[in-house]
Amino acid sequence: MKLGKVEFCHFLQLIALFLCFSGMSQAELSRSSSKPYFQSGRSRTKRSWVWNQFFVLEEYMGSDPLYVGKLHSDVDKGDGSIKYILSGEGASSIFIIDENTGDIHATKRLDREEQAYYTLRAQALDRLTNKPVEPESEFVIKIQDINDNEPKFLDGPYTAGVPEMSPVGTSVVQVTATDADDPTYGNSARVVYSILQGQPYFSVEPKTGVIKTALPNMDREAKDQYLLVIQAKDMVGQNGGLSGTTSVTVTLTDVNDNPPRFPRRSYQYNVPESLPVASVVARIKAADADIGANAEMEYKIVDGDGLGIFKISVDKDTEEGIITIQKELDFETKTSYTLRIEAANKDADPRFLSLGPFSDTTTVKIIVEDVDEPPVFSTPLYPMEVSEATQVGNIIGTVAAHDPDSSNSPVRYSIDRNTDLERYFNIDANSGVITTAKSLDRETNAVHNITVLAMESQNPSQVGRGYVAITILDINDNAPEFATDYETTVCENSQPGQVIQKISAVDKDEPSNGHQFYFSLTTDATNNYNFSLKDNKDNTASILTRRNGFRRQEQSVYYLPIFIVDSGSPSLSSTNTLTIRVCDCDADGIAQTCNAEAYVLPAGLSTGALIAILACVLTLLVLILLIVTMRRRKKEPLIFDEERDIRENIVRYDDEGGGEEDTEAFDMAALRNLNVIRDTKTRRDVTPEIQFLSRPTFKSIPDNVIFREFIWERLKEADVDPCAPPYDSLQTYAFEGNGSVAESLSSLDSISSNSDQNYDYLSDWGPRFKRLADMYGTGQGSLCS
Repeated sequence: MKLGKVEFCHFLQLIALFLCFSGMSQAELSRSSSKPYFQSGRSRTKRSWVWNQFFVLEEYMGSDPLYVGKLHSDVDKGDGSIKYILSGEGASSIFIIDENTGDIHATKRLDREEQAYYTLRAQALDRLTNKPVEPESEFVIKIQDINDNEPKFLDGPYTAGVPEMSPVGTSVVQVTATDADDPTYGNSARVVYSILQGQPYFSVEPKTGVIKTALPNMDREAKDQYLLVIQAKDMVGQNGGLSGTTSVTVTLTDVNDNPPRFPRRSYQYNVPESLPVASVVARIKAADADIGANAEMEYKIVDGDGLGIFKISVDKDTEEGIITIQKELDFETKTSYTLRIEAANKDADPRFLSLGPFSDTTTVKIIVEDVDEPPVFSTPLYPMEVSEATQVGNIIGTVAAHDPDSSNSPVRYSIDRNTDLERYFNIDANSGVITTAKSLDRETNAVHNITVLAMESQNPSQVGRGYVAITILDINDNAPEFATDYETTVCENSQPGQVIQKISAVDKDEPSNGHQFYFSLTTDATNNYNFSLKDNKDNTASILTRRNGFRRQEQSVYYLPIFIVDSGSPSLSSTNTLTIRVCDCDADGIAQTCNAEAYVLPAGLSTGALIAILACVLTLLVLILLIVTMRRRKKEPLIFDEERDIRENIVRYDDEGGGEEDTEAFDMAALRNLNVIRDTKTRRDVTPEIQFLSRPTFKSIPDNVIFREFIWERLKEADVDPCAPPYDSLQTYAFEGNGSVAESLSSLDSISSNSDQNYDYLSDWGPRFKRLADMYGTGQGSLCS
């Protein structure tokens, strides 16, 4: 029977594996008969151990310990005098040794992926002395790999992108699977890749895991995302190998492979002629199936009769073309416009230019609608001039406006009085002629800016506005005057011909050639002996002294009239008076004092003394006023007016009560059984006067009724009292009841009534009523006799 190449290779592998296990399953210890040898002062005894590595299969699932190998020493004669021990990695826990025979077994399931080999040490000991008969030596137990781990994609799942319309074989992404088995032994870690889902669009390289495109011209606009399932299988993909899978999401990225296209070949929009400049007329958009930068547009007007009237721009957010007005529309001039607009991609991909031009055009027709417009002035601003000397009613100028609509309605004019509050001007409503209504003054207002309103006669709501700037022309109507209020001084020690002041003049008028002023002294002042004037011919003049020896005690102030003439036509003049004060000056000519009165004060009385005297007088006046005020306050009565606020005031009464012994004055028992009699307010804490009154009738009323009626009546009195304070106040009433239990004690009443009343109860009222008890009691007859 002939074997194929694959079968023959497998057969050779099985033979090699069998020989390996049979030859390396045990290690024999042989005693060497060779003698020790010495070299360079060192001696080394040749070992009696001959070692080979031990091999053991991983993932052993049997119930008995797995035999690993055997240790043997030449010293061991088989009589049980030698025992074997293990130490190192896994000794006793994983690997055990029969101390008599040297057999090594594995007691646990081993996993090469956790630990590939174990290093142990073996030693033969004399059983009786427990001393080593051989030197300790190391050996290695290697874990033999089996295919027990499937390939894993540690970086999965994957996402990748590839441009649409890519050619076949374009690399997309590389996937990598890892197998934990031993890559140096067998095919357990040899992985091949295959695609389970995603065909026929994509393919994968079996050895490298590189995913590539398998179809040309994949269009993102048709389908933009694909889900692939990639498998990795070990054992070079043979049957019985383990496998793992991962998913790869491939997204087609956009390229500029779609030209823009307008949905319609033509558009039409209606706009009113009154639409302001820069207003949006329309928005149009060309459709582009691409996205992002590949869908960015450029719009332009390539033809039409509205090139200077309209413009188009791009909305960066929506990629729309925005048509706006550049100039005002006029229905009466042109009723419609036609524009040809082109849309194109900003960045075209040269690879796809063969698909056709990446631009498109459409036609936009704009219809201008007529609206009722306000009157329009022939010019937006009317400059006018008028002399300030013009008479009231003179014509200044004319404005003109017309109705731009086809109806050409008549126009009426008026002035917006908010711009002419003083009503300096009038306008003829029909002709637009502007005239003066008041006298004008250039110095008050040199330019008047007024607004003229033009409204349609048929529709007054349509109002147009025109602006008129009226400049007032100057005439010489203001005389010159001093430029400022001069404060001129002359020193007592001034010399003749000394300049003491330089003066100038101003004029409110504004002649075209500038001002020219002429200065001189008036006729009355020309021959004065004190001062003279020199015209400097530059619109200034100098004041000079004519003498020396000025004295304040003789004359402290001089008044010098100066005549000023301007160069206007006709010229105007004015007389201005210059005040000159005589002052005491220092050596540098600086005035120290100009007060003539201070010069004649007594030598012993200074300014400080005068101030002190004045302060004393003021202090005395203040003291006198305080004394008078205090005396008036003392004379004021202590009784407060009804209108005064009596809160937080203490009023003292000099009334004395009955003292501590007089407890009857506060007996409240009588208050609970008497009627209310407001007129009777006799106090029980003082000795009552003897009065002859009729005895009141006693009537018992419930306590709460008495008090309620009493309080209610007081409340009504307070409510209607106009003098009551305008705030909440607490009022206390000492209600003593209606009458007395003892009724009237008046002796007069007793005598007049001739009654035989018994007054013996007076003796029970205490020592204060002892006198009355003696008078009206049992001893009444003896007292009266």
